[in-house]
Amino acid sequence: MDIDFSLVLLILVVISGCIALYDRLVLAAPRKASADRLRKAQTVESDAIRQAIAVAEQEPVLVEYAKSFFPVLLIVLVLRSFLVEPFQIPSGSMIPTLEVGDFILVNKYTYGLRLPVVGTKIVEMNEPKRGEVMVFIPPHDKRYFIKRIVGLPGDTIRYEDKVLSVNGEQIMSEVIDSVQIEMPNGMEQSGVLLNETLGEVQHHTQIVSTPARAGGRNVWVVPEGHYFMMGDNRDNSADSRVWGPVPEQNIVGRAFAVWMHKEPGWGLPTFGRNGLIR
Repeated sequence: MDIDFSLVLLILVVISGCIALYDRLVLAAPRKASADRLRKAQTVESDAIRQAIAVAEQEPVLVEYAKSFFPVLLIVLVLRSFLVEPFQIPSGSMIPTLEVGDFILVNKYTYGLRLPVVGTKIVEMNEPKRGEVMVFIPPHDKRYFIKRIVGLPGDTIRYEDKVLSVNGEQIMSEVIDSVQIEMPNGMEQSGVLLNETLGEVQHHTQIVSTPARAGGRNVWVVPEGHYFMMGDNRDNSADSRVWGPVPEQNIVGRAFAVWMHKEPGWGLPTFGRNGLIR
């Protein structure tokens, strides 16, 4: 079962904040009054009286924990919701740009500030650009996905015989190496590594060398307010070619850096892949 961490974090912030507020408005005054009565009643200094006053002033354990965690949780919520959020890459659909086990950072404000959980945009900022790597919620799933922006609103996208065209113009790409590509069935196939130029972004993609199968849809028109997403691992990516374009309200943010890599299992993380995402 997938856990919505943003929702859990928001709930914890609300609960801890309400407990702290309730203590301030309701519980704190009786504690203080009880301690003040003990101070006025004492005639001589004694350890017993001092201990009784300390007990009277002591906050309940739940209140103490709530006050301790509330500011920390609030800061984390603000950072994750409006500034930068970390993600881990779970699949190979963005190879060679992103590997399984990469930990990435996502800019949450570059496409506009959005409310946590509901995702409603409250401040307009930049529009997504062709070639950028974006985290989003696809139309068929509630989980976060990551792909590259290929089509903008109003674009006509053609992907035929493993050649990408946008608005009738073939996207520039050149072969730079031969590679072995792992397929979903675990087998490897020979393929090529390409250097592709999308908009102002140069990046790597990979395709298997075997010819594409005939048939199936190969032309899409991107509706207004939507974006056409594709994985860089072109023959191993379920993307907008399968489940359609992504609505603007489903945008999460722009992926901009890899900060750590960890292979599945008990191995230690490594930092050799750190760098900006192209």
